[in-house]
Amino acid sequence: MRIGMILDKTYPPDPRVENEALSLIKAGHQVFLFCLTYKGENSQENYKGIEVKRYRSNKIAYKLSALAYELPFYSLFLKPKIKHFINSNAIEVLHIHDIRIAGSVYKINEQLKLPIILDLHDNYPEVMKAYPHLQKFPGKYIISPKLWIRKEQYFIEKANYVISVSDEFIESLKNRLINNKEKVVLVPNSVRSDFYTNTFINSEIVTKFEDNFVLLYIGDTGLRRGLQTAIAAIPIIKKTISNIKLVIVGKSTTDYVLKQQVQDLKIKDNVSFEGWKNEKLLASYIVTSSIGISPLIRSKHHDLAYANKLFQYMSLGLPVLVSNATAQKRLVEKSKTGLVHLEKDTADFTSKVILMYQKKAIYNKFKNNAIAFIKEEFNWEITSKDLIKMYKQLS
Repeated sequence: MRIGMILDKTYPPDPRVENEALSLIKAGHQVFLFCLTYKGENSQENYKGIEVKRYRSNKIAYKLSALAYELPFYSLFLKPKIKHFINSNAIEVLHIHDIRIAGSVYKINEQLKLPIILDLHDNYPEVMKAYPHLQKFPGKYIISPKLWIRKEQYFIEKANYVISVSDEFIESLKNRLINNKEKVVLVPNSVRSDFYTNTFINSEIVTKFEDNFVLLYIGDTGLRRGLQTAIAAIPIIKKTISNIKLVIVGKSTTDYVLKQQVQDLKIKDNVSFEGWKNEKLLASYIVTSSIGISPLIRSKHHDLAYANKLFQYMSLGLPVLVSNATAQKRLVEKSKTGLVHLEKDTADFTSKVILMYQKKAIYNKFKNNAIAFIKEEFNWEITSKDLIKMYKQLS
């Protein structure tokens, strides 16, 4: 089949999009990816076998995307681009990544009547509630998460298949469907085996942190991710682990809050803000670290999903420390790959770090379990089987 993936972001990177596309290509399909560019004109590229079609966007359109269902401008801006993409590439099935762009695609498809796969990476209406621009004027008064929930429900009901990332998310989606519950398919985030079998190690990164007991965080650093808890714990942990270092690989618009907290606590030597790094460098950070963390603040979204970082940590034998957000708590307890702390609880976070530092036998058990879990149960080659099966049924 000629699959048209629709993504309203730049590409690369997006590990989920790439993993799905490469697996579908391997299964004999052709994958065309609609995405945006904020540099120059429209362009196209064959990227690892994916036919990437980049359409020009701008900062105004980006800001209007937050109002995709309150005002028509974002949809009007995208529709001719998406229509051109579908027609010029003779697309046979539409695979939509998240709901922000879904309205434009569904509108175009009223005439085309192509099959639609709705790929929900996130519980987007719930994620929106934590965005900084929804906490203040004017976003607080003009952006309506309730409207986005209604739109999402419409998209779910009309899609041929709906796929998502965790058992908890899948159950919540099935509960929203009166009929056709079987069209909901689990496709978890996980790592491709070449992430941990074909690793590139950057000696400069390893040398930089080799004398530290490193707590590693990879990914978006928005405040809902819970890094304030980890930062607050560092002065206490430091009393027991003198060489403690919190290494943060990623960033967000609220990093100034985290950096001010570090400054106020006088722990600049114990926290390193690395910013976004190429995915090829992530293994280097993981192998030089002691514990991988995901201190999420609980919410309706975080209770339903877990981040790809957990599997990146585990695949290279890094024990994890996660908050008690439901999905990641169940995952870690089931796989016995680390410990769970109470969300936003600095004392509990601290005690769990120190326990893993002091109890080497427990730490090594988590390490071995992590490697085995990914290798035997939860790498992409295993977890993508239902995606391939779904497309086979569709074709």
